[in-house]
Amino acid sequence: MATHVENPESSEIEIDKTFRDLGVVDVLCEACEQLGWKQPTKIQIETIPVALQGRDIIGLAETGSGKTGAFALPILQGLLENPQRLYALVLTPTRELAFQISEQFEALGSSIGVKSAVIVGGIDMMSQALTLAKKPHVIIATPGRLIDHLENTKGFNLKALKYLVMDEADRILNMDFETEMDKILKVISRDRRTFLFSATMTKKVQKLERAALKDPVKCAVSSKYQTVEKLQQFYIFIPSKFKDCYLVYVLNELAGNSFMIFCSTCNNTQRVALLLRNLGFTAISLHGQMSQSRSTLSLVSASGHRKW
Repeated sequence: MATHVENPESSEIEIDKTFRDLGVVDVLCEACEQLGWKQPTKIQIETIPVALQGRDIIGLAETGSGKTGAFALPILQGLLENPQRLYALVLTPTRELAFQISEQFEALGSSIGVKSAVIVGGIDMMSQALTLAKKPHVIIATPGRLIDHLENTKGFNLKALKYLVMDEADRILNMDFETEMDKILKVISRDRRTFLFSATMTKKVQKLERAALKDPVKCAVSSKYQTVEKLQQFYIFIPSKFKDCYLVYVLNELAGNSFMIFCSTCNNTQRVALLLRNLGFTAISLHGQMSQSRSTLSLVSASGHRKW
């Protein structure tokens, strides 16, 4: 059973530290500067020094807090010291998050030749198998598709893996990936470092922690349901039949900004996008029934518009 060594949680976390102060090597500090990361975030200040000491980590922090940098920088620094293919695996709950993480790994590791591969559903298995055959340094995957390759792609295994990251572990488990996680933990290297990041510490996450981590250090900079600092939130109670009308009013009042609108179903996502396009807005829909190629195309298209 894992024991905890918990960092003291304090509101006085030093915010004037640099990545170099945390022990990050010069080449990666320069990569951070090129990305516009002037100072490390709270979760990075808490986790990076501990990770560089070779400890397993439980990181509790909300989305948007800099978690990717918190695990990517120690992994890349370890890779610099001991170059190896199939070095790290990052598990994520969604395809979109997997691509975002891959972009950050590629950007941080561009000067040292790091190659990453995204292994998610909605993409042809054969093309992914060819990518895996080239043995990238870092794999970013959703649990279901990774199991498909571990069971069906000849010659592919993760027995030499040095780092396992479970990002947004609470969401992974809420999406019923428990069986897949059990299978993955059984076939990957036991001689590894493990980082578990989650916004909340649920019973399922605690169970996963006991199964996957060895004597972890808990680094917590958020509490349950905490949102990102400086985020402004407002709510309006209105009759359901007037929702569309109020939505269009708000979009017009805030014209010139970009918008992300969350809907309850795939069909409703398409309906709202069609409604807004008919009213002159540039809008695209994004939902789980779309193929990965269509999703990626929609995201690329949306990034070029001011309204969506």
